Amino acid sequence: MRSSHPRSAAVAALVATALATGLLAGSADAAEGAVSADPIRIHDIQGTTRISPLNGKQVTDVEGIVTGVRTYGSRGFWIQDPDADDNDATSEGVFVFTSSAPTVAVGDAVKVSGTVGEYVPGGLTSGNQSVTQISKPTVTVVSSGNALPEATAINEYSVPAEYAPAGDPAAAGSINGLTLEPARYALDYYESLEGMNVKIGTSRVVGATDPYSELWVTVKGWENTAKRGGTIYGSYESQNTGRLQIQQLAPLAQQPFPVANVGDKLTGTTEGPLDFNQFGGYTLVARTLGTVKAGTLAPEKTKPQVEQELAVATYNVENLDPTDPQEKFDALAKAVVENLASPDVLALEEIQDDNGAKNDGTVSAEQTLTKFTAAITAAGGPAYQWRTVNPEDKKDGGEPGGNIRQVFLFNPARVSFTERAPGDAVTATGVVKENGKAALTHSPGRVDPANPAWADSRKPLAGEFVFRGKTVFVIANHFGSKGGDEGLTSHHQPPVRSSEAKRLLQAQAVNGFVKEILAADKNANVLVLGDINDFEFSATTDALADGGALYPAIKSLPKAERYSYVYQGNAQVLDQILTSPAIKKFTYDSVHINAEFAAQNSDHDPQVLRFRP
Repeated sequence: MRSSHPRSAAVAALVATALATGLLAGSADAAEGAVSADPIRIHDIQGTTRISPLNGKQVTDVEGIVTGVRTYGSRGFWIQDPDADDNDATSEGVFVFTSSAPTVAVGDAVKVSGTVGEYVPGGLTSGNQSVTQISKPTVTVVSSGNALPEATAINEYSVPAEYAPAGDPAAAGSINGLTLEPARYALDYYESLEGMNVKIGTSRVVGATDPYSELWVTVKGWENTAKRGGTIYGSYESQNTGRLQIQQLAPLAQQPFPVANVGDKLTGTTEGPLDFNQFGGYTLVARTLGTVKAGTLAPEKTKPQVEQELAVATYNVENLDPTDPQEKFDALAKAVVENLASPDVLALEEIQDDNGAKNDGTVSAEQTLTKFTAAITAAGGPAYQWRTVNPEDKKDGGEPGGNIRQVFLFNPARVSFTERAPGDAVTATGVVKENGKAALTHSPGRVDPANPAWADSRKPLAGEFVFRGKTVFVIANHFGSKGGDEGLTSHHQPPVRSSEAKRLLQAQAVNGFVKEILAADKNANVLVLGDINDFEFSATTDALADGGALYPAIKSLPKAERYSYVYQGNAQVLDQILTSPAIKKFTYDSVHINAEFAAQNSDHDPQVLRFRP
């Protein structure tokens, strides 16, 4: 769970210590050179790189006009020098961190004395860029009611097409020491405006309002546009330079934040200081917020399967447990029936145990599943049966005490489950050949649960189903999360994606198991599905598909429709269904019912595949 505060005093103290010990120190020579008889200006503090040449130094009587005041979270205010220099790489704005509520007002002309520092939102190990700031300030108000420096317009013409420079190999891939090239790289452009008064015009919403009162827009309406209005993250080189996070300066009690969905428009002018925070990087903190004009986006409904088609779906139901309100069960159930057309087999991820996050050794999910299947029946759906394998307590990651696991729901009126010596949490299911066909030794069973790849992670659940006399193997997965990965705005470029190593091993384990099935029967119908937590272009997906064992079915969709999740304004693939070679013809649907909307029953969109075995 993230904090709603962009900064904390504790982290500020940590960074201050790091600065004192030289971990983020700037060039001493540059600092000495900047200290002269001339008064220090804001652009002297900002310098031409991401790290101030005056880092760790005391400055006196730095002049500027107050352009924004923040009274919550990281309290402080922004000042800007109305008399800019002629270097586009140097910002004319800076944040003044006051810790307590600031006493200045927008339009005040002030002189600030204090310590220049580089604050890293999220801490030094996060990989985040730093924010140049003045802390422990002494502030003198010279006059009030002054006109603000004209806001710099951020638009499709001003933001470069290239995202970031390559990191310096001599600095572990960091871009901190590189001279900013704001006309060439988007990250350099935004950094050159750090702390300054900026504005955007009418822009399309590409990330819905979240619980923390923020949304995402794009100032490049044509950039990798999704069919329904978002922005597609289609490769590691398609970071989408026009994305910008929007927050507001006014406290929520004073001014509620607008509710927006993907495809809506934030109309008019949105203006305020450009900040950098832990949860998304460069952020326009609006002093003046535009008006949301609602679009026409509605949750999708997939086509029902015909009688001869088997419909198989996957849905991450986001930590479902019996202590959740009945409304959540009912909403999820309605989605299964109305939006997913009651699939024949439904693999669920994040089904919690019978008392949710209560950490008391409970591992059964009987009550969770009874409540959910009853809600589906009440919504007009089939009387689903379920199969699962209870995990060992506290061994599968996720919310502490929740013991999340994958579960198969199936409609017994349409499909049967082949029970074969049901396995337990630590017993691996295997593959044998029976009458010339492949069969599992345990159904349901877990795939290779002792493999270190699954340590503190959900083990795959395998099951054997029969539809119209044909066997279908289904393997439900919930791979390791992206926790620990650096954000796209990291000072390391490319960012460090440390979580990929584990998912790669997980993908190799599942791919190996599928190859065992295909070795026993090359024409076996195998579906690997679930929350893969990785993109269709990732090494994880490539490892799953290795040797032609599987095909990522989402690749059958046009690029503008390939996504199941929206993160920081990027519509991207996390949930997948992959098919074995025998499944040559199918219909695939990423059913967009959650990720694009401020009101969500889960943060993932379910996936459905229909085929004739």
